[in-house]
Amino acid sequence: MAKDPICGMTVDEARAVRAERAVLLVSVLTFITWLAWGPEPRLAHAITNAVAVLIIACPCALGLATPMSVVVGVGRGAHAGVLIRNAEAIEVMEKVDTLVVDKTGTLTEGKPRLGRVVTAQGLSEKELLLGASSVEQGGEHPLATAVVQGARERGVTPQPIADFSSIKGGGVTGKLAQREIVVGKLGFLQERGIGGTGALEPKASELQNAGHTIIFVGIGGSFAGFLAVSDPIKQSTPEAIQQLHRLGLKIFMLTGDNERTANAVARKLGLDQVEAGVEPQRKHERVQQLRQQGRIVAMAGDGINDAPALAAAHVGIAMGTGTDVAMESAGITLAKGDL
Repeated sequence: MAKDPICGMTVDEARAVRAERAVLLVSVLTFITWLAWGPEPRLAHAITNAVAVLIIACPCALGLATPMSVVVGVGRGAHAGVLIRNAEAIEVMEKVDTLVVDKTGTLTEGKPRLGRVVTAQGLSEKELLLGASSVEQGGEHPLATAVVQGARERGVTPQPIADFSSIKGGGVTGKLAQREIVVGKLGFLQERGIGGTGALEPKASELQNAGHTIIFVGIGGSFAGFLAVSDPIKQSTPEAIQQLHRLGLKIFMLTGDNERTANAVARKLGLDQVEAGVEPQRKHERVQQLRQQGRIVAMAGDGINDAPALAAAHVGIAMGTGTDVAMESAGITLAKGDL
């Protein structure tokens, strides 16, 4: 192809250079025109229209800008401790109007500590702790860890058990010295024919209203007592909830904990709605119901029990301090574990 004898470019190259200069000139003139005679805010209108000229003249740049902005967003998120596994989550998060949260490990520290130990008549605190901690050794829930650690701090060493079984959203069972140990929610014990809790229920209710989680224990087919576990709200949670409310988000809490404890936490944080005693499958169903109502839903959780709901939400948000299963089910992981 013939070249310009002066500049050494082909004719097509020379035309391209002239076209680029013409586009830049038009863009500059557009900027000046809108800045001088455009409506307020003039600077914003001037920049918008000048950039529009460039995009119209070279639409390829727009195609590059979108993935580049996503890459930048992922990078900035990682720097802030927000790990984004699914780039689509960035775009969806802007549209989210409903945040569903778990309680333990999401709103609270997830490091509960054993407090009160209340035994049924005729049973010692050591016997109750030995049975409960021995069975809870096989549990993965933070409450199980609290029971085991609390027992050891009180001089009780958990023993090996047989026939361990864990029921999601219910509790755990096992055998110690040929006696069946049942640890979990009150309903979990009642389903296994363990009653006689009436005398201690007022005390359990009092502790629940104060925000404690109550773990009931049955030994050898009889009610043995209960353990009161406290899990403080994270220091960062109240401010995070306030900011989310200012953004217009509705915040629902779905927790497997009892109603009194859940309501105590919800009142402190000013949550919009709370459902207690929720099993994993119910969390999943509730998220789906919210989606069917036309809401754009994000789900935040940290445990195995939250995995189905995390996967069902438009955006799943896992706490970096939680389980691997939860993080695998989520598109976003908060490395520091704070909302």
